Amino acid sequence: MTKTENVGTAHVASARSTNLPISTKHSVEISHHLRYKTTSSAKEFLESVVEMKQAVPFRRYARDVGHRRGMSAGRYPVKAVKEFISLIKSVESNAQEKGLNTSSLKISKLIANKASSPMTGGRRRGASKRTHLQIEVIEGVTKKSPKKDTKKKVKSEVPKSTVPAKEEVKVEEKVAEPINEEAPEVESKVEAVAEPEAKPAEESVEKPVEKVEEAVPAETKSTDNNQEEKSNESEKPEESQ
Repeated sequence: MTKTENVGTAHVASARSTNLPISTKHSVEISHHLRYKTTSSAKEFLESVVEMKQAVPFRRYARDVGHRRGMSAGRYPVKAVKEFISLIKSVESNAQEKGLNTSSLKISKLIANKASSPMTGGRRRGASKRTHLQIEVIEGVTKKSPKKDTKKKVKSEVPKSTVPAKEEVKVEEKVAEPINEEAPEVESKVEAVAEPEAKPAEESVEKPVEKVEEAVPAETKSTDNNQEEKSNESEKPEESQ
C-alpha cells in the first residue's frame, strides 16, 4: 500500500461540490475556460455570462452550436455558471481561514466529472444529470513595483541655464565685498607713504640747481681769459714783423 504526502499545501486551498444538477458538458467547457485564471477575473467573467453579455466558448462539445460574437461556437449556460460562482466563493473563504491573501488567488485546478445519475420515478423513468466539481487555488506572489526617484525627475526638469546663473551671482557678491572694503585702506596707505618721501625729493632737486648757477659764471670767466690770451699772442708776431 502506497502513501501519498501533500507537499507544499501551506499556500493551497481547495473546495468541491458533489451531485450538482447541471450538465457535465457545460461544466467541462466552463472549467476549461476558467483554469489558470485569478478568482477575481473568473467571477467577473461568470457574472457577465449570467447577464448574457458574454458567452462561454465551446471547443470540445461544439457540434451543432451556433456562433457568438467574437468566437466560433458558444453558449450561455446560466444554471451551471451559478454553481461555479458559489464554488469559487467557497474556496475563497477556505483560503481566508488558512490565512492566505484572497486578492492574489490563482485557480490551479478545476475539474468537472460526471456523477451517478439517479433514476426518476414515475411511468416514464429516466436518468437526471449530475456532476462533481473540484477546485484548488494557489496564493500568488505579488510583484512589488520599484519605487521611482522623484528627486531625479525634479532635477532633470529644471533647466540648466538657471542653475549656473544663480551660482555666478553668488560668486560675484562674495568677491565684490572684500574688494570694496580693502580699496580705501590701500589708498590711505599710499598717501601716507607718498607724503614724507616727496619733501626730500624737492630739496635734492633745488640744491644741484644752485650749484649749477654758481658754476656757470666761473666757466664763462675762464673762457674769456683764454680768448684774451689768444688775441695777445696773435698781436705779438705782427709787431715783430
